[in-house]
Amino acid sequence: MTTEYYARTCGKKLLGLVVPVFKTNVRASSVLLGIFALPFALAAPAKALQVEVNPATPQLGDTISVVVSLDNPANGSNVTVTNGDQTYPAYEIAPLQYRALIPTTPLEKAGTRTLRVAGEGQVQNLSVQVRQRKFPVQRINLPPGKAGVEATEYELKRAAEFKALQTPEKFWDGPFLAPNKGRVSTIYGVRRYYNGKFADDYYHRGIDYAGAAGSPVVAPAAGRVVLVGKVSQGFRIHGNVVGIDHGQGVASIFMHLSRINVKEGDFVKPGQLIGAVGSTGAATGPHLHWGFYVNGKSVDPVPWRNQVVK
Repeated sequence: MTTEYYARTCGKKLLGLVVPVFKTNVRASSVLLGIFALPFALAAPAKALQVEVNPATPQLGDTISVVVSLDNPANGSNVTVTNGDQTYPAYEIAPLQYRALIPTTPLEKAGTRTLRVAGEGQVQNLSVQVRQRKFPVQRINLPPGKAGVEATEYELKRAAEFKALQTPEKFWDGPFLAPNKGRVSTIYGVRRYYNGKFADDYYHRGIDYAGAAGSPVVAPAAGRVVLVGKVSQGFRIHGNVVGIDHGQGVASIFMHLSRINVKEGDFVKPGQLIGAVGSTGAATGPHLHWGFYVNGKSVDPVPWRNQVVK
């Protein structure tokens, strides 16, 4: 369900205007009409700033879409959407219509979020209730040689650069595809114990597909390949990896690949082959990890597969 919020502002009233009395003639009547015409034009109320929030009642892990509709094209560049101390970019998605995407994660608290939306000289403070969501707990025992593996500085640097991308263009169109035909073995948001130790700040940042080794991995949506990394280059945790920029702060990363079929700079279409399932990096066996990021944070990709995000 979609919720729309409207802010209404009133025009100014003209008070205390003293109008002289003229004798009846055409010229005097024109002057009198002209005096009243200007105040009434100035008194016309400004049209309301329109804001649409979707989903109306999000839960932790969802992406909150905030669509702002304007009346004056000259003010489009001034649209801002702020949540707490974070301001999110608002991209034009249609004439006089702008959209910002706000990520939520399992590490955050459920409750009321206050969104500040500004545009056309108007400001709205919207309250959005983010619902709690229970995430399963999983115990992972990494085999000798895999336990305690740490990422290299190069690996961390490339991953951070990938997550920080905010390309102005929007490449995706419609619902996202599943990147592999295997069954889902681990859902988004799972909390974990690694070899008996609870990872406080960890949650499963994506979805795992239990595809057979060598099975195809395809692009879930259009985008540009901005990251290709290999174990031989120092990608100890990710393994052989491909990262796709879908535009406007939305990105997908595919880990533990056995084969890579694309190179950095390639533009891929939905369903295009990008690699194959493997067990490289920190993996207990063959599977595909699909990580999905919105403005730098890992969100649940399932809603993006089930509905169209503008």
